[in-house]
Amino acid sequence: MSEVLSDVTRAEYCVITCAEAWRDNGEVLASPMGTVPSIGARLARLTFAPDLLLTDGEAMLVGPDGTVEGWLPYRQHLTMVTGGRRHVMMGASQIDRFGNQNISCIGDWERPARQLLGVRGAPVNTLNNPVSYWVPRHSTRVFVEKVDMICGVGYDSAAAAGPTTTRFHRIPRVVSSLGVFDFATPDRSMRLASLHPGVTVEEVREATGFELTVPEKVPYTREPTGEELELIREVLDPQGLRNREVKG
Repeated sequence: MSEVLSDVTRAEYCVITCAEAWRDNGEVLASPMGTVPSIGARLARLTFAPDLLLTDGEAMLVGPDGTVEGWLPYRQHLTMVTGGRRHVMMGASQIDRFGNQNISCIGDWERPARQLLGVRGAPVNTLNNPVSYWVPRHSTRVFVEKVDMICGVGYDSAAAAGPTTTRFHRIPRVVSSLGVFDFATPDRSMRLASLHPGVTVEEVREATGFELTVPEKVPYTREPTGEELELIREVLDPQGLRNREVKG
C-alpha cells in the first residue's frame, strides 16, 4: 500500500466509524443500508473483520468486490436474524434519546403530514439482533425528543415490554455526519461518544432536539490508516459516492 494519504474528508471519517460498528462481531451477517455504511462494511471485511459475512441483499453471500462466495436461502437468512447472528445498520428519519427509530411517517399516524417507507423490518431487527443507525444529515428534525411512531425499538420501549424483548435487544452505535453516539449511560439514554474532526460539542448540541449526555472529555473519531484510505478511495469507492451522501 502507498504512504498515508492526507485531507481526510468528513465522509471518510463516517465510513471509518461505520466500519467500526462491526469490529469484533465475528461471523455475523452485515446488513448495511446506505452508501457510507455499505462501504464501511466492505472495508471492515477487508481489514479487521475478515469473518464478516456480506450479502447482495437477495440470495447470495458475496465478497467485498461482489464476487459470489455462497448461497444464502431465505430460511437461512431468517435463522441468522432470529438467532442474533446479524448486525444491521439502518437509517432513521427520526431517532430519540433512547434509540427509538421512525421510518414510517411524520406526524400523527392516523393522518400523517408525510408518509415515509413504512415500518418494514425495523421491529424484528431491533428485537432479534444488534441494530446500529446511520444519519447522513444530523439535525433537530432527525434527533427528536420523541419519535412520531416507533419502528425500531429503543431501550426504554424494550424495557417496558419486558425480558422477552430485551433478551437480544442492543443498539451498539449511532453514526451521524457530526459524530458517533452510544447508549453507555445508567438510564440507556444517548451519549456523545466521539466527534468527527472539525466538529464541536456545541454544534452537536444545537443540532440535537433533546438533552444529550456529553462526557467531560469527548475524543475525536480515529484517523483512518493509509491502507484504509487507499481502499476507500481506489478500491471500494473510486467514484466518490460517499461524498454525495455526506457534505462537508
